Amino acid sequence: MVSKNQIKRITSLKLKKYREQEKRFTAEGVKVISELLLAGFKVEAIYVTETLFGEFPKIETEYVTAAELSKMTALSTANNCLAVFEMPDAKPVEYSGLIVALDEIRDPGNLGTIIRLCDWFGINQLVCSPGTADIYNPKVVQATMGSLSRVNIVYSDLTTFLIQSEMSIFGTFMDGKNIYEQELPSSGIIVMGNEANGISAEIEKLATERISIPRFGNLQQTESLNVATATAIVLSEFRRK
Repeated sequence: MVSKNQIKRITSLKLKKYREQEKRFTAEGVKVISELLLAGFKVEAIYVTETLFGEFPKIETEYVTAAELSKMTALSTANNCLAVFEMPDAKPVEYSGLIVALDEIRDPGNLGTIIRLCDWFGINQLVCSPGTADIYNPKVVQATMGSLSRVNIVYSDLTTFLIQSEMSIFGTFMDGKNIYEQELPSSGIIVMGNEANGISAEIEKLATERISIPRFGNLQQTESLNVATATAIVLSEFRRK
């Protein structure tokens, strides 16, 4: 039986400061947990309400009741399993191919979706500003649907990172060049800006190319696209060309 102290510790991992202290994070659902196990993430414990993960014979699971799992979950509705994983050590960024850089992306759902998009489009390197949401936030982990294990994600001062790079820097702006009319390379850094304010002035100065997704609506009244939606369009165009 899971103890009250175990439940208290697991629920504390909803908060970033406790995740950083413990160097642990939680994941929920068979799909997400299985992907992390396959990727070699070190698991501390897995709590299940039924027999699961038989394909991982060396992994031990602990049975809990649905009521106990509902006390542990960070989601609005508890799944049938929850795991506590160790945070892996960060790897250095490889300056090759396409790299996505995020300038203060705050919404966990947007970040999780962007990580999943990077995985889909074969973007192996994702660089996040310190003010970007935490990749180990439970909502981010769930939104990635396992892609967290296949993208190298690094938090870094974006100004320093971009200055040190010798790659072309593509900033996404409302007044940039029409992305559908550009010859896009197979390598470079693509910067996506904050949901409300876009790319910061400091980062804007470092952009060597300004690109934009044009509006086609007759009234031209839509202010902007959701950043995850915009990322999908931009990555699709880079891969298409």
